[in-house]
Amino acid sequence: MQKTLWWFAILALLAALGCAQPETLPLFTIARSNSAPSPAQPANQPPAGTDQSKPTPGVKKSQPASAPAQAGTQPLFIIARNTNANVVHYDAQLTADGKLDRKNPVIAYWVMLAKDGHRENLNWIEKKMAYGFNTKPYPAVNGYQMTIAAARQRSITIKKVGNAVRAEIVIDGRPAILEKMYIEAAGHAVRYLQLYGKDVQTGEKRSEKIIPK
Repeated sequence: MQKTLWWFAILALLAALGCAQPETLPLFTIARSNSAPSPAQPANQPPAGTDQSKPTPGVKKSQPASAPAQAGTQPLFIIARNTNANVVHYDAQLTADGKLDRKNPVIAYWVMLAKDGHRENLNWIEKKMAYGFNTKPYPAVNGYQMTIAAARQRSITIKKVGNAVRAEIVIDGRPAILEKMYIEAAGHAVRYLQLYGKDVQTGEKRSEKIIPK
C-alpha cells in the first residue's frame, strides 16, 4: 500500500512540472539585447527617422578646403606634315600662379597619331632641323618671342590675354593667332610651309604659304 502511494506521489509531481509555465527572461536581458547594434543601424549612429541635416548645437560644421592652384599647360599650335599623321604639339607652360614659366615658357612633343596616339619627346636631330625652337623674354607684352627652326624668318609672340595664352604671328600681312603649321617636305628638304590662324581683330581665318629661299 505504501509503495502504491509513493508512485502516485511521483506521478502527481511530474504532472505539476509539465503544467508549469515557462520561465520569463529577466528584464535586464531584454535591455541588453536592444542596446546591441543591428546590421541596418551601425553603432554610434542616430536612430532611424532622425534628421541628420541639422547641425549639433555648439559644433561648427567643417568646410572643405579649396584645392590649391596647380602648374599646367595650355595648347598653342601644332605642326603637321605630309609624311605621316604624327604631329608636333607646342604648349605654353604655366607656373602654379598661372604665369608663363620663366625657364621653359614653351614645350614641344610628338603625338604619334600614325600609331596609337602616345606622346614622345623630340630627338636631338628633330630639334635642330625643323621642330626645335628658341624663346627670349619680350617685356613689351610681358611675354616671349619664339622662333622655330623650320620658319626662322617669322617670329612668334607668346603672351597671355586674360586667362588664355596664345601664339601670335603675322599671316598674310595681318596679326593672327597661330593655330597650325603644315610642312611639305621631300626627305630632309622643306618645299614649303603653310601657316593657318585667325585674325586677331576680326576673327577671320588666315593662311599663308611660305617657300624657303
